[in-house]
Order: sequence, then C-alpha cells, then structure tokens
Amino acid sequence: MPISTAPYKRSYAHTKRRGKEGFVKCGFCGKSVPRWKAFIKHKGFRISDPVLRKQIKRYNVHMFSRKIYVCPSCARFRRVVKPGKSVRKKHLRK
Repeated sequence: MPISTAPYKRSYAHTKRRGKEGFVKCGFCGKSVPRWKAFIKHKGFRISDPVLRKQIKRYNVHMFSRKIYVCPSCARFRRVVKPGKSVRKKHLRK
C-alpha cells in the first residue's frame, strides 16, 4: 500500500538543521501555530472596476499586499487549501 501524502504542497521545508522553530499567529483566529505547519496567504487591495482603473493613475494609488499566516483549521474552513484525497484513497477509486 502506498504511503499517504497530503494533497497540497507546503512552501516551507521543516528540517532538523533549523533547530527550534518559531511560532506564528494565525491571521484569522489568532492561534499560535508552528511556522512549518502554517499556510501562507497574500491579502491585498485591488481595484476591480475597469472604468475606475483607467481614471486613476497607477502611481497615485499604492497597491499594498500583506503576507499572513493561516493555521490548518482556518485554511480548510476559508478554502485557502482545497481538501483532497490522499494518495492512498486515490488508488482505491480505480
């Protein structure tokens, strides 16, 4: 039977060489989560109206982007990461 792996990719590799890892706060619930377990989401400000976008010059508006960390439970609830089948479950469907 194949080993079950997560249906998503983490962008941060948790290795032994890093030593004791830091904790980060979840941007939604405020829970303290290990950094290697948290998901990264970028929140920002966008002008979606095309008429308004043409009227405003690009250099007059500061389009900011924030990097927030999301705990696994909030990531599932807010659909930051899509829940999917593990490798073990996928081969059973065939």
